[in-house]
Amino acid sequence: MFNKGRSNHHHREKRTILTVFYILSLLASNASFAMSDQSNQLYFNRIATFPVFENTSIELETVAEIVAASEDGQTLIYTDSETGKAGLVDISNPRQPKGLGTIELNGEPTSVAVAGNLALVCINTSPTFTSPSGQLVVIDLTTKNEIARMELGGQADAIAISPSKQYAAIAIENERDEDLGNGEPPQAPAGFLAILDMMGGPEDWTIRSLDLRGIPTLFADDPEPEYVSINQWNIAAVTLQENNEIILVHLPTGHIINHFSAGSVDLEKIDTTENNLIELSNSLVDVPREPDGITWVSPVHFATADEGDLFGGSRSFTIFNLLGKPIFSSGHQLDHLAAQLGHYPEERSENKGNEPENVAFSRYGKDNLLFVGSERANLVFVYQLHRHRDPKLLQILPTGVGPEGLLPIPDRDLFVAASEKDDRGDKFRSSLSIYKRTKVKAKYPTIVSNLKPDQTPIPWGALSGLAVGPKGKASSLFTIHDSFYQKSRIYPLDATSKPAKITGEILLKDTFNNMPSNAQHLVASDDSVSLDLEGISVRSDNSFWLVSEGSGSVNDPNRPVASPNLLLQANIDGTISSVISLPPEVNDRQIRFGFEGVTQMETKGDEVVVVAFQREWLGDAKHNVRIGFYSVNDGTWRFLYYPIEEPTSDNGGWVGLSDISYIGDQRFAVIERDNQGGTDASIKRIYSFSIQGKIPSIDTGTINPNFDVVEKQLEIDLMPTLAGKNGAVLEKIEGLTVLKNGTALIVNDNDGVDDSNGETQLIRLRKLFK
Repeated sequence: MFNKGRSNHHHREKRTILTVFYILSLLASNASFAMSDQSNQLYFNRIATFPVFENTSIELETVAEIVAASEDGQTLIYTDSETGKAGLVDISNPRQPKGLGTIELNGEPTSVAVAGNLALVCINTSPTFTSPSGQLVVIDLTTKNEIARMELGGQADAIAISPSKQYAAIAIENERDEDLGNGEPPQAPAGFLAILDMMGGPEDWTIRSLDLRGIPTLFADDPEPEYVSINQWNIAAVTLQENNEIILVHLPTGHIINHFSAGSVDLEKIDTTENNLIELSNSLVDVPREPDGITWVSPVHFATADEGDLFGGSRSFTIFNLLGKPIFSSGHQLDHLAAQLGHYPEERSENKGNEPENVAFSRYGKDNLLFVGSERANLVFVYQLHRHRDPKLLQILPTGVGPEGLLPIPDRDLFVAASEKDDRGDKFRSSLSIYKRTKVKAKYPTIVSNLKPDQTPIPWGALSGLAVGPKGKASSLFTIHDSFYQKSRIYPLDATSKPAKITGEILLKDTFNNMPSNAQHLVASDDSVSLDLEGISVRSDNSFWLVSEGSGSVNDPNRPVASPNLLLQANIDGTISSVISLPPEVNDRQIRFGFEGVTQMETKGDEVVVVAFQREWLGDAKHNVRIGFYSVNDGTWRFLYYPIEEPTSDNGGWVGLSDISYIGDQRFAVIERDNQGGTDASIKRIYSFSIQGKIPSIDTGTINPNFDVVEKQLEIDLMPTLAGKNGAVLEKIEGLTVLKNGTALIVNDNDGVDDSNGETQLIRLRKLFK
């Protein structure tokens, strides 16, 4: 079954193959890489998300890494390396995917591909890095039974099946031990390419081994093939990621017909420093591409996802011709697009930025579409390939965390992204995202930012508050970010278009030294401040009230106060004009969950600033959180209680307030939410309450102060609305504002794309208030 090559190969056959390749190369040097110049103006929208634990148990960590589909497009099969299984999902109704269970593989699945009714799954059975082994498991998708198992002679990383279904190519990586020495190659034994001849049934299949040693320039004795794709002429394109090399193999003969370096790029206007700021002002020179995923986009052109590994990663994708000439490179475009959508992973700036992981190509009707998956930004970029023109960006799709498997299903106008990261504690699960292509315009993103004069986007993320200007119109909204980023900013936001647009940024500065002594550490030498802004309100003169949430508890020596809760007044240019602290007797009760929203009202000639606390503080009445009232006239704080009847939610989550908005006639609207996401989320609501007949009281420092308790009224349960976005239910619904016409808008905090998929949903609700 396993041999070094066919004995009947002759030099004449090789010369013929090379002659044909030479002719194809001449064609490639002049050909376009796509055949269509038209667009049907169709768009993908997410119609369902399948959390893969539904095939096992909600308590188990699972993975959906690579995904394939039955030839009729009705069933998905994915690899779950965490449980050592392959999972099956029925998508006959793609809007309601149903788990069909799992298949035990007795090894770690790394890749899967489908031919007819057979799924070919590669599994890693290596006991050690120095003794790599693997198998090919053949599964009958009709019976869901294993019908064959073949030894591969090494650790398989990726598999592709030729369009003719006569061959499969398997990249036997024999990956290195990254903890050995400096973690770099060479590390024996060397990887190779396994060629599967698929004539007849699985019992007739044979495997040939193609030695790749001596091919790459960088680590000649350690090729480490990574990913593979096969064109209609049975030419396999294989990436050797660590070697920054690509090889082309004629599968019928096993001849290497070309190989070349993937080359390097110079990058400008990118972020290369992890400092809790997105600064698209740096550059890198001569960065090796180090491609991971690869896909043919025509018989003579292929695209790579230039993820990087050892020394590189150009944060981009590239289209090559057969000669190895790059005919398009996206440069910094993906990083900029991610920043424009609030998806830029700042904590990966010193590594590989958005980190493109994989690419896939397919023809949908007359449109040739390339899908580029970003592992760290959690996005799929959809490009249309045109004749004699650069790829055209059509749209960008949100995914789960860590998308790797990309699956076009053009016959059903579907696309599927498999996201492998799973952490229930961090509120995200491994999932399969399903998208449908129709005439309905793209529903994501919901917010984008404008470009600066230097043509870089205004970077943003981790939105934590929302407010409308004095005229109460959607064209004059403002939002803020929390402490995930330094140098606190206010973002003007125009929500009259879809998506809404961040039109500028207002940097907060303590120019006049208004910050109290216990908050001076939050002020930088350039007077910028790095606060944990959690609420914003716009005054009649267009200046702002802002609240910054404190951290720690003075009553717990293990959690000292790192910063106080602050109420700030800022001018329209961002200059802080005053800072108000809580009275000492209130500060003595402080815990981590402090100021979480702010609004204001005029009453009897006094401007009263109203602040929502997130959760109850030490000594407060049980299951009650504070609503604070600060009188601008006399500088005093008074309080009412807001009741939280359900202090815990599913999976042990807590419940608290997230924002507050004044809606007139002494009435307020608040967001009440749990701290859970996905299927664990249960409490995401907007309530209203009135303070008529209620008297806010001063805190005298007593335990369980006898504050009046407001009566709340449910206005809307947000769970159906959030579930209607067809992704995982978002955890942090942080911003709320109400327009003059009574329409409410909400926005979520995407946690700066750290342990989050980065998705931001700005949602316009019906007219809740009249």
